Formats: sequence, structure tokens, C-alpha cells
Amino acid sequence: MDMVDVVLPCLDEAAALPSVLGAMPAGYRAIVVDNGSSDGSPEIAERLGAKVIHEPRRGYGAAVHTGLENATADLVAFMDADASLDPADLPRLVQSVRDGADMAVARRKPISRDVWPWHARAGNAVLAALLRSRGLHVKDIAPMRVAPRARLLALGVEDRAFGYPLELLLRASKSGWHVVEHDVDYQARAAGTKSKVSGSVKGTLRAIRDMVGVLR
Repeated sequence: MDMVDVVLPCLDEAAALPSVLGAMPAGYRAIVVDNGSSDGSPEIAERLGAKVIHEPRRGYGAAVHTGLENATADLVAFMDADASLDPADLPRLVQSVRDGADMAVARRKPISRDVWPWHARAGNAVLAALLRSRGLHVKDIAPMRVAPRARLLALGVEDRAFGYPLELLLRASKSGWHVVEHDVDYQARAAGTKSKVSGSVKGTLRAIRDMVGVLR
């Protein structure tokens, strides 16, 4: 079976990387895109066998797009590096694409209420509703996703901040992509790491601002 590249945007995820990279399935190659960490994340990732790319421009979109550009596998997966998602779920998404879907995405199912703060959950629900109103029937904004590398690049996603996944879904929908959504467990991030989005109301509002910007 062909190799799958897994892009993991990273900003100060040293405490999470050992468990995330250690859980990567066989045949899945980790590409850690460091976005300016000060906790030794890139050195840890490299020591654990990941390919490390440095992206000095701050922003989720900047990190994931640089990872996409540096991937070489035909299929590319994306997920956070904070241990809130399990790499063991990736093969289900990959199989959907190999079975004919244009893209497979994850829908987070929190294992307990406290792992997903109310403000982040509410923001996600609003954005998912906006997507459905535009014809894409998903209930999350693709925190984990898999698609062919060449087709992702051809979509021409321009946002380099938190609006990137929303713009990606919108462009995929406009291009007539068949998108399959899978439920995955959403668990607490690794101790010692902090979410740049759901870790605070301010972070959530900043992410929503970026995402709403791509809807205009």
C-alpha cells in the first residue's frame, strides 16, 4: 500500500509529540511543520523520526499549506499535534478516499464535556451550519482530513490563518467534491500544551473572525 503523508502543524507541542508520533500507523509518514516553537518541539519531532519543516510565518493555514507543499505522497492527511485526536483514526479516512471519496474529514465526538469548552463548541456549530447552508453537509470543520495532494493544491486555498480549513471546505464544495465525514473521539490535549483556539474565548473569537472572513 502506498505511503500517506501526515501534516502536523506544531506550535509548542513538545509534551504531546511523543504520544502522537508514537501512535502513527505503519505506512503513515509524519511531517511536523514547526510554526515558531520555543519548547524544543522541532528537535523532539526530529529525534522521533518525523520530517521537520520550519514555517516562520505564524498562522495555522501557513503551517498546513507549507506541509502540503512539502509532502510527496499522493494522499495527504492533516491533524493537530496536541494529542486531542488519535492517528489510529486516519486509516478509516484514507480508506474512504481510496474507495472513491474526494476528501474524508473527521467529526469530533468529545469523550467528556470538559475536553471541548462551550465557546469552541458553539463557534464550531455556527460555522458548520453556515457550511450546510452552502450545500456541504458536514457537522464539523475538518479537524482531521485526507485528500489527494495534487487536487488539494489545485483548489488554490489562499487563507493562511485559522480560516484555512473553512476555505478548503468551501472550495471543495464549489468544485463538486464528494466529502465523507467520520466520527472520531475528541480527547483532552496533552498536559503541558495549550490550544491556540479553544484554550480561551479570545482565541475562539479570533478563529471565528478568520473563518467568517473567508465566507465573504
